[in-house]
Amino acid sequence: MWVHYTKLALKVLWRRKVFTSISLFGIGFTLMGLLVMSAMIDHLLAPRSPETRLARILHVSYVSLEGKDSRSNGGAGYGFLDRYVRGLPGVERMAIVSEPQDVNGFVSGEKVISKLRYADDEFWNVLDFDFVEGAPYGAEDEKGANQVAVISETTRRKYFGDAKAAGRTIEVGGASYRVVGVVRDVPFYRTAAAGDIWAPVSTNRTPNFREQLRGGFIGLLLARSRSDFPTIRAEFASRLQRVQFPDDNYNVIRGVPMTRFQELVRQVAYSEPEKPATARAMALLTGAALLFMLLPTINLVNINVSRIFERSSEIGVRKAFGASSRRLVWQFVFENVILCLVGAAIGLVGAVFLLAWINGSGLLPHAEFGINGRVFAYGFVLAVFFGCLSGVYPAWRMARLHPVAALRGDTR
Repeated sequence: MWVHYTKLALKVLWRRKVFTSISLFGIGFTLMGLLVMSAMIDHLLAPRSPETRLARILHVSYVSLEGKDSRSNGGAGYGFLDRYVRGLPGVERMAIVSEPQDVNGFVSGEKVISKLRYADDEFWNVLDFDFVEGAPYGAEDEKGANQVAVISETTRRKYFGDAKAAGRTIEVGGASYRVVGVVRDVPFYRTAAAGDIWAPVSTNRTPNFREQLRGGFIGLLLARSRSDFPTIRAEFASRLQRVQFPDDNYNVIRGVPMTRFQELVRQVAYSEPEKPATARAMALLTGAALLFMLLPTINLVNINVSRIFERSSEIGVRKAFGASSRRLVWQFVFENVILCLVGAAIGLVGAVFLLAWINGSGLLPHAEFGINGRVFAYGFVLAVFFGCLSGVYPAWRMARLHPVAALRGDTR
């Protein structure tokens, strides 16, 4: 039966090529936009190299110091992370990495600006970088404050061209580092991992950074499982009550270990870390997608109603020969879903080319957007939903037609 419906749907689509072309353009353009947005969100939030274990990672990237007359918000300090966050129950590994800072270097007299991050040796165990040359520095390098560094492929190309970089020296920010490894470029939206140069935390020359409660550092907590998140957060909250403040300016410190999505929502919505508006963000994303689909849906409904008017005689004949209203409704909705799936295929091709253009344009450094299995599934579900949504009302109108009136061409 479904094979027959599919063949019939395709024949119906070819009857009025103009209507079909208009419908396919609207469907394809709408779903292309939704697929592109879905791909970007998926690549932003889903586990991918080097954050292959992102689902088990909590970020301590924001703290708030408060006092009677003072308040200071921003990144966590190394001292706070080192003294009060280590050893939380349920945490398998913990890494500390600084936020990226611009450093200058010179190649053949030309200035090169790079993003430098200070990261401890556990950073390379929590994250899963793809090394194309050499290896990460280790605990001995961190302990001995050895001037070693891991660099990205782009940084290697800027400083050494196509030559090998491991074992050579790179001078940036007034310091010399011996390159021990080269990793594949990390997209900028992988905020905990992206950078150009990584060096041991112990080589950081910022005065008193080891004592600061608030500063430019991020703590990465790799939990044994997501079920340990409540335990980790509860113990973290209890430790906040034991923080010792260096002076009388502040007497309260606030913060919470957050998932990547919660962290993103906090940054965009400026919500309090203890109350990330994740539910509201999900509702807004869903509402935006529905609004984006609303106008094409209305247009498609109008086109489908016109199609029904043209097929009133056919509907009358089928009803006269005993076809039930339910079967006719299912058939028309199925035809509309087939139309939307064809439009989705067009939108999929357009999304692939658009994402490839974004990746190659350089507008978003090292972007790696693409259509994977999850995004393809999103597109398929959206196409079916779009087809059902825009087909229900026309199908209902069709089911109400009286056989005799339909045979006369009366569409009321």
